[in-house]
Amino acid sequence: MVRAIVGANWGDEGKGKITDMLARESDIIIRFQGGSNAGHTIINHYGRFALHLLPSGVFYGHTVNVIGNGVALNIPYLFKEIQSLTEKGVPAPKILVSDRAQILMPYHVLFDTYEEERLGGKSFGSTKSGIAPFYSDKYAKIGFQVSELFDIEALKEKVERVCMLKNVTLEHLYHKPPIDPAELLNTLFEYRDMVKPYVCDVSAYLHTAIKEGKNILLEGQLGSLKDPDHGIYPMVTSSSTLAAYGAIGAGIPPYEIKAITAVVKAYSSAVGAGAFVSEIFGREADELRRRGGDSGEFGATTGRPRRMGWFDAVASRYGCRIQGATEAVLTVLDVLGYLDEIPVCVGYDIDGTVTRDFPTTVQLQKARPVLVKLPGWKCDIRGIRHYGDLPKECRDYVEFIEKELEVPVTMVSNGPGRDEIIHRQREN
Repeated sequence: MVRAIVGANWGDEGKGKITDMLARESDIIIRFQGGSNAGHTIINHYGRFALHLLPSGVFYGHTVNVIGNGVALNIPYLFKEIQSLTEKGVPAPKILVSDRAQILMPYHVLFDTYEEERLGGKSFGSTKSGIAPFYSDKYAKIGFQVSELFDIEALKEKVERVCMLKNVTLEHLYHKPPIDPAELLNTLFEYRDMVKPYVCDVSAYLHTAIKEGKNILLEGQLGSLKDPDHGIYPMVTSSSTLAAYGAIGAGIPPYEIKAITAVVKAYSSAVGAGAFVSEIFGREADELRRRGGDSGEFGATTGRPRRMGWFDAVASRYGCRIQGATEAVLTVLDVLGYLDEIPVCVGYDIDGTVTRDFPTTVQLQKARPVLVKLPGWKCDIRGIRHYGDLPKECRDYVEFIEKELEVPVTMVSNGPGRDEIIHRQREN
């Protein structure tokens, strides 16, 4: 069976832990989009890890971990990540890389940095990982596929052609040094030698695996609201964050995706710019940030403090719907145990009209949160393994969120550890 695990919000929902848990029951785990611009934090008996390119199944000996064709493949970064695992005692994972994946080039990172500098106060809050320039080149048809590394003459010609184009922009827009085609070609030869043992026709591999009845997990990066079509455009990422894209980014038929697990946070957080209706500030935000996650709410890639907010039912319901979620997982519920009352955003007030539907960005900028307050449970719920053992106020909070999401909440995470999870038995 093929399952997709995706974020319902801005990213930062705690997908890494849930993916790690679901990977235990999977044969193949696939990254299908994005690059090293966002991370999944995983805590297990090997230690604490922030994965950026590697699929979250790399800690299991029985799994095959695939970099799909939809990924922005930063080759040296990938191998740096593999090395960081083995240095901490993790056995070398089984890795496959799609021959149709495109390569994130060194100049993509430069262009990302230069553009953010040029935009100044109007920047997009990029992680400067080269993602937007990479996808721009991919769709402008001047990107480099992994397969192209193995045709030397064609590669030389393309490097010359692309450098000529890039150097015009570097000289006249950014006033920066040009790219040396000979140096870039040597870099690509180094990339070729690094990635060669892992290159595979991933689509054909997955076609066979599906016929054999393998359990396949599609691992999404970021969340619904960062999707370039359905998110808070233009403050979005440059590849689709939706489960539907998993079929394209992995190379499988869309009808093979049988289950879609949307990960939802018990409160809200976001890294980067963009509309965030339920955002809170000052001491209130600092306290939630300090208590959040295992060691506070800071981006796994950037280390930036995350923006904090209360649970946003409008955004989360929309996020689950646009993902096509068949179930939801609620994470970091334990963090809220210090509150007497817990605000929840149940609607948006836009120019005096209240809506429960998530609007386009132009309207979103005007939205003000409509809040209700639920009673807190005022105790530590870590260590509880059965849903019925949670305090009534805590169960009421979960069930309120479930009703707002209109998707069954099948799991509740009440701690950062791999096994700190409650599998919820729904009452008939």
